[in-house]
Amino acid sequence: MNELIFFINNVVIAGSVTGSIYAIGAIGVTLIFSIMRFAHFAHADMMTFGAFMVLLLTTLFPAAGASMGIPTALLMLPVAMLLTALLAVGIDKAFYKPLRAHGVKPIVLVIGSLGVTLMLQGLIRLFAGTGGQSLYVDDRKEIFRIAVPFEGVRAPIVITEPQIYLFVITLVAVVALHLFLNRSRLGKAMRAMSDNPELAQASGINTNTIVAVTWVIAGSLAAIAGTLLALDVTFKPDLSFFLLLPIFAAAIVGGVGHPYGAIAGGFVVGFAETLAVFNWNVLLRPFQDSFPAWLELPSNLAFVGTEYKIVVPFFILVAILVWRPTGLFKGKVI
Repeated sequence: MNELIFFINNVVIAGSVTGSIYAIGAIGVTLIFSIMRFAHFAHADMMTFGAFMVLLLTTLFPAAGASMGIPTALLMLPVAMLLTALLAVGIDKAFYKPLRAHGVKPIVLVIGSLGVTLMLQGLIRLFAGTGGQSLYVDDRKEIFRIAVPFEGVRAPIVITEPQIYLFVITLVAVVALHLFLNRSRLGKAMRAMSDNPELAQASGINTNTIVAVTWVIAGSLAAIAGTLLALDVTFKPDLSFFLLLPIFAAAIVGGVGHPYGAIAGGFVVGFAETLAVFNWNVLLRPFQDSFPAWLELPSNLAFVGTEYKIVVPFFILVAILVWRPTGLFKGKVI
């Protein structure tokens, strides 16, 4: 049972945390692709920007959340979502809209998004510095240790306060997005434009409004993902930069351009990473006595070392695309 608790802590909970972050990030990426037909490489840095806005607001009002019994950073999240959404819309109007007006190919927009990435990184480093900072400015991160009521079980299930908030907010965000896309007029218009932009425009749908709404949703989700990640670990200027490739892998695995596929892809990639670096020797150790005398388990039975974890999403990506080129859900074929 102690080994099983270790597995729950290091695979089930850790995989759920990673999968939730990837899923929220991949939804934004896939929404932008489905409406504007280009891969937005600056999305990860929008996540970092959202977390930086929360850090800035939390530093200015460190005790604001105490009266409500929640971390101040969480209280400031809606404001950061608004600021990040405004940034996303502003970036589109300043950089991407003029390019679209000139009818450039999608690859030009992709290269432009790389320039936006470097610009955002530089600005964040300029104002935030290069070191790590905690979003718990005047609070303390709660760590919950849940005792398992079985004889001989010494290790508790460990879960932190930010992880609980992450699971709850991910669920709320997914349900809210589902209701928006399927029940609201704007959501139905977004789906129509995603399926056929020319027909949607001919039907009287204001494509400029749909583009703006897409950026607002993507920016808001980026702020959520970046903030919840920074709450669980710590804020750094390159907080989300190294998550960019796994997030894109998650979006493609789920079916590029398919929001629900992005959620599934996020959890597939998140759990694949966690399972790949888990030391399976821990689970097999209790059965060591039943193995033949000549068979001695190595001390580390992980499929890959932690330093090679970044390879896992692309192995999953290639394997799934060979089996199903459109992804787990039927996304758009590039």
